[in-house]
Amino acid sequence: MKYKLLAAAVALASLPAHALDGSVVDDRGSPIAGASIEIEGSKKFIVSDAQGRFSLADDVQEIHITAPGFSHRMVHLDDQTRATLVIALAKTVIEQVDVIGLPIHASAIESAIPVAVLSGEALRNQQAATLGDTLARVPGVNTNFHGNVASTPVVRGLSGPRVLITQNSLDVSDVSRVGPDHSVAAEVSTAQQVEILRGPATLFYGSGAIGGVVNVVDNRVPTDSETRGAVLLSRESVNNQNLASFNVTTGTDQFAFYGDGFWREADDYTVPAAPEQGHEADQHSGDFTVANSAEESSGYTLGSSYLMANGYVGLSYGRLDREYGIPGHSHGGHEEEAAEPERVYADLGQNRYQLLSELDVDLPWLRAIQARAAYTDYTHAEVEEGIVGTTFSNETSELRVDLFHQEWAHWKGGINFHYKRSEVAAEGEEAFTPPSTSETFAMALMEEKHFGDVLVQMGARIEQVTIAADNVLLPHLAVHDHGSPDTGEDSHADEATRVFAVEHDFTPVSFSLGAVWDFSPGYNLGIALSHAQRAPSASELLSFGPHIGTRSYEIGALFAVHEEEGEAHFELSDSDVALETSNNVDLTFRKYEGDIGIILNAFYNQIDNYYYQSATGLYAEGGHDHGDEHNHGDAAEDEHADELPVYLYSYADANFYGFEAQGIWQFSERWKATLFTDYVRAALTDGTDLPRTPPLRFGADLDYTGERLSANLNWTQYAEQSKTAPLETPTNGYDMLDASVTYHLPVGANTLALFLKAENITDTEARVHTSFIKDIAPMPGRNFSVGVRAIF
Repeated sequence: MKYKLLAAAVALASLPAHALDGSVVDDRGSPIAGASIEIEGSKKFIVSDAQGRFSLADDVQEIHITAPGFSHRMVHLDDQTRATLVIALAKTVIEQVDVIGLPIHASAIESAIPVAVLSGEALRNQQAATLGDTLARVPGVNTNFHGNVASTPVVRGLSGPRVLITQNSLDVSDVSRVGPDHSVAAEVSTAQQVEILRGPATLFYGSGAIGGVVNVVDNRVPTDSETRGAVLLSRESVNNQNLASFNVTTGTDQFAFYGDGFWREADDYTVPAAPEQGHEADQHSGDFTVANSAEESSGYTLGSSYLMANGYVGLSYGRLDREYGIPGHSHGGHEEEAAEPERVYADLGQNRYQLLSELDVDLPWLRAIQARAAYTDYTHAEVEEGIVGTTFSNETSELRVDLFHQEWAHWKGGINFHYKRSEVAAEGEEAFTPPSTSETFAMALMEEKHFGDVLVQMGARIEQVTIAADNVLLPHLAVHDHGSPDTGEDSHADEATRVFAVEHDFTPVSFSLGAVWDFSPGYNLGIALSHAQRAPSASELLSFGPHIGTRSYEIGALFAVHEEEGEAHFELSDSDVALETSNNVDLTFRKYEGDIGIILNAFYNQIDNYYYQSATGLYAEGGHDHGDEHNHGDAAEDEHADELPVYLYSYADANFYGFEAQGIWQFSERWKATLFTDYVRAALTDGTDLPRTPPLRFGADLDYTGERLSANLNWTQYAEQSKTAPLETPTNGYDMLDASVTYHLPVGANTLALFLKAENITDTEARVHTSFIKDIAPMPGRNFSVGVRAIF
């Protein structure tokens, strides 16, 4: 609050002689102190004083007012409102945090597209070691849980290359979208908030966001110099995890400085049942653990900004190191086994440089310039028994420039220019994709306007995407099915591997139209229509090799299977490489004022040329034989131990539809109850179910907030998922029960929070249907976390 009051004083001192006075009150007429009044179209804001009063320059046209616990309000200053500038805000039980990563105002109740923001104590209570697991309780978002060491968000049944993960609106530039065993290179423990855009967000972020975007926001490039910070220390029981993190911002009138750091260390985690389904555990007398699920991570960030009257420009550098196990490479089951499981882990390192700038200008047609740039150098090596097997790398350069025009006929918006170049390579025995370069040039237009009680948002984007690779491999691959005898002969055994170069150019085009109608005080309806296109990723096109992380042999859409004299082999496909095209409609109903809040979202997403992995029914040698030391005693079971099922990338039309619903009731001053549910149905138009689709789930939260004590009790039920793709197994339903208690202890002007969390209280065996390794790595068992957070 201190830095807001300082900004208010500066803003008031700079006002011209002719000023416009106003006040902010609640629905009973009582003044609201500390309300933020932002001048629409700029980053300038002032703060109401203890009597709720504020002053504006007389030429301001539109303002956006926010205050904790109250609904946001947009006010257009016409002659009538200027005469009596008393702004009444209504109380709300829906937390309304503005999305920072968008060029337009957006929150849970103000946008045509469905958005969610996880911040503050809610973010800290749900914080996990991985990004997907952190967001797993957000309606419409699931995790592809990968043994507690890696996970990416699954948004409305879509993940991988369709859900863009960004840090301060720029691609995280790792290889997490290539395989589920690859960790996301973004740290939540030092983040300010995490923003989720459900549905196509291609206008703002590009075709990689055809299914949604997750933006991790931190203050690594500071926008002010107020001295503040936070420290976190915690320990977990299920894996003996220790975590320490901090962040601090400080500076002078003209220069701001930022620093953060974290350290995390954990052992293999325990589970309430044998990790591998079907594993005999009758003689077991110890804790079950998931082998290769330990980790050790550390990182730091340094940033600085030059502060000006009309904005800022700043730079930052971040370093991330992470060493984490890769479950699924070994057959270890529990700590009592005679043979120690082989150690297989990833050694990840990333250097990231960012430049961020926001400047208000006063030109005839231009009012603001926003620039974001990043250079990222990422590598990770997969190590087995001390020997590097495969090394992945990603070198990315990215630039985004937003030019916001002066308001024209009450239309606000601007033009976005976007460039990104990524050089991705994999070398080693499990390098299932060749080195490739992806380059994108894009231009987008975004506009919005109020027509009385209706806000209209619209935009369009065109991209030029090039995917090039000089050494694409088409090796001879001996494949067979398990229904035919293996003669051991291969008529193509002497064929040489073909090596050739490819270059594919695509021109994705996207546009959207949305509207939000405030049809009654505290209620609105939203609709968003979008047409979005996506170029296939390099891995979807060019893969040809064993991918142990998915326990499959992956072959890209550039190839096709042919049968000749009863033998199957792979050749270049005769089919064209197509753009994936999504036509999406979102409908939203919101009740956001009073003691009851409701948000209902329904969506339908029809996707043409949807790229997916289809089971061929064939098997290939994985080249990763673990030997007899892992034999469980059944030779018949291990006959095909080193074989991997062959999956071929294909494309076909698909439909995704479903809903998210959330109801919040503040039934007393200190108690609040929340009910939520979500569902997605995903299938090809021929009726074939798509794999790893999240099941129906619903649950409830009970929150208590006292002067010093706060508590949460959460119950979530995951239904059985029996709508499965060919060769995919169903997953049993389960219930999860979690609780947390936090005690806030004032220490001078600062706050010390002591917390205790209990997760999976009933010690339930829970297997995540969206996980590639659900059959060998269930979720952790009962877990207790204790820690302290200091905020200053």
